Amino acid sequence: MALLATVGGCGGSGVDGTPGADGVRDPYFPKLGNGGYDVTHYDLTLGYDPDARHLTGTAEITARADKNLSAFNLDLKGLDVSAITVEGKAARFQRAGHELKVRPADELDRGETFVARVRYSGTPEAITDADGSKEGWLTTADGALALGEPTGSMAWFPGNHHPSDKASYDIQVTVPEGLQAVSNGELTRESTKNGRTTFAWHSAEPMASYLATVAVGKYEMETSVTEDGLPVITAVDPSQRKAGKKVLAKLPDVMKWAEMNFGPYPFSSIGAIVDREEDADYDLETQTRPVFPGAPDTETLVHELAHQWFGNSVTPRSWRDMWLNEGFATYAEWLYAEDNGGDSAQETFDALYEGDLYENKEDNEAVWDFPPAKPTDAAHISEPPVYDRGAMVVHKIRRAVGDDAFYVIMQGWTKTYRHKNADTRDFTEYVEKHAGGDEAREKVRRIWGDWLYGDGKPEHP
Repeated sequence: MALLATVGGCGGSGVDGTPGADGVRDPYFPKLGNGGYDVTHYDLTLGYDPDARHLTGTAEITARADKNLSAFNLDLKGLDVSAITVEGKAARFQRAGHELKVRPADELDRGETFVARVRYSGTPEAITDADGSKEGWLTTADGALALGEPTGSMAWFPGNHHPSDKASYDIQVTVPEGLQAVSNGELTRESTKNGRTTFAWHSAEPMASYLATVAVGKYEMETSVTEDGLPVITAVDPSQRKAGKKVLAKLPDVMKWAEMNFGPYPFSSIGAIVDREEDADYDLETQTRPVFPGAPDTETLVHELAHQWFGNSVTPRSWRDMWLNEGFATYAEWLYAEDNGGDSAQETFDALYEGDLYENKEDNEAVWDFPPAKPTDAAHISEPPVYDRGAMVVHKIRRAVGDDAFYVIMQGWTKTYRHKNADTRDFTEYVEKHAGGDEAREKVRRIWGDWLYGDGKPEHP
């Protein structure tokens, strides 16, 4: 049974609006996200005590009502909510699983911009994904690391946690003096008082909540600029100092290469967080500041930086469209190797098709388990067909339309959907429109049937 918390002065009468939906019916996470409103900005004020593993937070959520609302939902897993206001008036709220239903004192009119303020605290938790990996708020040796793909962001702040609702962010984190708190975007303020240091970070460009991060711990922070004046902000755990800085020294050159291939960089800063290897078991393309557990190799750096275009700026409309992130980021690895003295993309494609790319036979065969645009369930959205076969789809497009048209398509795609959401149909229609003639269009349509949606291993001439 849900717990109803009632605060004095709430619950107006005569409301003719309706509650917003308690999910956006994502194919794999139907209760993730919420309907009835669109978030435009999150202002998060956090305090974290690593010794007690205690988090305090205030989330000010600015949103626009899509319809007349009598109530709306936020996603928040665990943590205790002490009070909520909407437009400055106390609101009632109700908890059921990760759903936090908010009932404003006054109905919200369609088109109205409103601010909901949520005060919360507790011990944030790690979430075990369907594939067994951990996300959410991960405890580290000297602090914490927040990773959100696909559902973990709900473990440390309330929000509309589906990639289809992107927003700008201000994230302020206060931690014990001597520790750093690193997040997305640019550091706008750092101040210390009474043994506590506050770090304020600002992300002006839209961001899906799964790409938001906070890393608390001891880091060596460095700020520089690229040749074009883009701020580069890195945070490296002292245990990863030597290897981490060696790889990150390549970041400006990789960025320059990526802009030549994918178009102008879509954000106002870049960088990286390099943590200890034991703090997480995967890398993540957190916006403007990818997270690496241990010093990444060049291939991994290229992959996560490519995600700033594919996944972070052009964000999937649902988790079924994950291949649009991972297929392109994986293909970026192939292109970078091709342009820097390694195997050509065709050689990598052929090795993968023939089952010779990986030492493990099972890894080579796994690429044909399902089509990249149709993962079988939530546990498989990060499996080889999404990454490797997704990259094969991209390469087949390149072969079908030729290099000139292919690079026009890639850069046009990132420009057209810059800071927006897109799904697989958007992509296939865009490619067909810009393929360069009837013959090329017919070729790419066959790719959709055989490689993108088709079951099993397609024939390859």
